[in-house]
Amino acid sequence: MPGALEGLKVIDLSRVLGGPYCGQMLADHGADVIKVEPPQGDETRTWGPPFDKEGISAYFAGINRNKRTIALDLSKTEGRDVLLKLLAETDVLIDNFKTGTMEKWGIGYADTLSEKFPRLVHARVSGFGEDGPLGGFPGYDAMVQASAGLVSVNGSPESGPVRVGVPVVDLSTGMNACIGILMALYERNRSGKGQFIDATLYDSAIALHQPHAPNYFTAGQKPKLVGNSHGSLVPYSNFPTKGRNIAIAAGNDGQFRKLAQMLGKPELAQDPRFKTNKDRVAHRLELEAELRELLKDRDADSFSIELMKGGVPSGAVLEVPDVMEHPHTKHRGMVWEKDGYRNVGNPVKLSRTPAGVHSKPKKFGSDTKAVLAEVGYSATEIDRLVASGIALTEIKKA
Repeated sequence: MPGALEGLKVIDLSRVLGGPYCGQMLADHGADVIKVEPPQGDETRTWGPPFDKEGISAYFAGINRNKRTIALDLSKTEGRDVLLKLLAETDVLIDNFKTGTMEKWGIGYADTLSEKFPRLVHARVSGFGEDGPLGGFPGYDAMVQASAGLVSVNGSPESGPVRVGVPVVDLSTGMNACIGILMALYERNRSGKGQFIDATLYDSAIALHQPHAPNYFTAGQKPKLVGNSHGSLVPYSNFPTKGRNIAIAAGNDGQFRKLAQMLGKPELAQDPRFKTNKDRVAHRLELEAELRELLKDRDADSFSIELMKGGVPSGAVLEVPDVMEHPHTKHRGMVWEKDGYRNVGNPVKLSRTPAGVHSKPKKFGSDTKAVLAEVGYSATEIDRLVASGIALTEIKKA
């Protein structure tokens, strides 16, 4: 069945993570996404090991499926001419060049692309945007986690501030760019016009500060490092058992009463120190000590399911291999496989037009000649572009 975005044409000039993830989200749902790499290739092609049998890195493969892959040297005028020819039939352009690069090349959105292609939606992923005190600076996930305050709220008093263990800023920026693209396409149905989408790592990181920003704006409250615990909800942490740890999130007083009952100590819920969430927050250390004692001889895997059946949110603290092989992961269609490719699926589930894996990630320049032929270049012209290094089918050696 065709995907929801069947017929949408996308040029993805981006590299590394945020932009390519955005492009993959669109491609998973049926958009024709053409990934345009520089002569040296997307640097994540070299981020390994591990690599698959074709030499494609696992990192690259995780965010570049369902795309056609070409390579152009956009630093050259003729390479940009090829791009403009591609854009004549394109709905969406994604880039994550350093701010000012496209403008320096004479293909900026405001001065050129919006005039030549008034229906084009152009999304840029950048670190900090093009202006302001930090405007134009490069951005990577770890350093933006730090400069936007995420590192400061992650960790425990013992560990100190710690980077979040997944590239949450890059991924959320890719999602925000994708949301912006879909909004702009919807608005284009009314106006007939495209627009520019400015998605930055910095903005996306700040937007993740829930509940820390509201707490600060409401009461001037500065977050404290609480490790696996929660600053305003108790119990909401993980605890040792006789095997792996167990995470328990009793989000209201009723759930806490059920937890106390299932732990065989219902009187905990009547203790004046623990009767309401406000009480429990004030006496966090005492309650967590009680829970550690009551949970130490339990089995996390079985007891977490027992708690869930009893109405208490809970989960064993699983590792990545456990999660990827878990029956519910497979039931939810969150592992996709095709022609030896295996990776996480798309989390956006549509009932009539589901996402799917149509093609696995490709080797550098696999579709260069075919895509150029589609937009009118003859075989002779394509051979000349390849011979001159304007279009590429193999990575240019440094």
